[in-house]
Amino acid sequence: MKKRARDLGIPFEGNTGRFNAITDVAGVEVGYSTIVLGDGELVVGKGPVRTGVTAILPRGKRWSACFSGWYALNGNGELTGTTWIEESGFLEGPVLITNTHSAGVVRDSTIGWMHEHGFYDPCSGESFFLLPVIGETYDGRLNDINGFHVKKENVYEALNNAAGGLVEEGNVGGGMGMTCHEFKGGSGTSSRVLAEEDGSYTVGVFVQSNHGKRKNLKVAGISVGKELTDLMPEIYTTPAPPPGAGSIIVVIATDAPLLPHQLKRLARRAALGIGNVGGMGENSSGDIFVAFSTANDGASNRHENVNVDMLPNDKMNPIFEAVVHATEEAIVNSMVAAETTMGINGNTIHAIPIEQLLEILKRENKLV
Repeated sequence: MKKRARDLGIPFEGNTGRFNAITDVAGVEVGYSTIVLGDGELVVGKGPVRTGVTAILPRGKRWSACFSGWYALNGNGELTGTTWIEESGFLEGPVLITNTHSAGVVRDSTIGWMHEHGFYDPCSGESFFLLPVIGETYDGRLNDINGFHVKKENVYEALNNAAGGLVEEGNVGGGMGMTCHEFKGGSGTSSRVLAEEDGSYTVGVFVQSNHGKRKNLKVAGISVGKELTDLMPEIYTTPAPPPGAGSIIVVIATDAPLLPHQLKRLARRAALGIGNVGGMGENSSGDIFVAFSTANDGASNRHENVNVDMLPNDKMNPIFEAVVHATEEAIVNSMVAAETTMGINGNTIHAIPIEQLLEILKRENKLV
């Protein structure tokens, strides 16, 4: 595994779980399919290709709906299935993330995978319907996004390979072709474990980062983007997307017993973590977040009344803080792990210069 932000001495608030990943929430699994093909001039339908798919399964390969809530800081993007989350209060399957123009095929393929694996409420019989939750961010700076290179087999690969434990970050899965604060971005994750007096609950966050302007970038509270002025994106496609264009999808998992309205409150707090790194919810950015709880297993019973646990609202502040801090760290992790990438037409997005970043933080007495 590559060194992560904490390994480099970058400080963050809070205590992490064993893997410092969304998989620290028991049962959660993450899988990827990454597609890298060709170099040179863009030929639509042939490449170059720099894209992929990410799958997050709330309870692994076992179906059981989770209480859920979602929120959009800025809606220039897509997260399918959220109307039903809002109405029903449940997340009824995996969450997948890909590029903007592949959201449709990923949605349809996810339905196929769920159908083939019986990954739906067994009480539904043959008269079931599925509304998968599929997020997207735009990778057209680097990827032949109109070539539709994400296929059914890539979706199946991400779902079938999903596992717990350590989670790869950076140029993987749906994050392969993404840009963050005008450096290379992509997939990132982090977790927090609450103190015993706060319930010892775990909160995990996963991001697909593709947002932000360089001038606004902050790490450990320091405005590093104002000093990291070289290694700007090299874009030879016209017109070039404006600074700040892009999106970020945030997936939040917890084992705290939260109900849908509380999970919606939790999802909103991802915006504060994004803000800590300098994200401003720009007009051309789709900043969309979904949160789910693995507690209250079996709450989606279709035929009988069920009793559920609920954390008091007055005890939610530590979980709010955990989401903010884990989102911030997940974004920085996505950048630290990412590698310089050349895509269509020689367009190049550079990795954040680690040594220069650490020099700035050391000067400001921020390194641990």
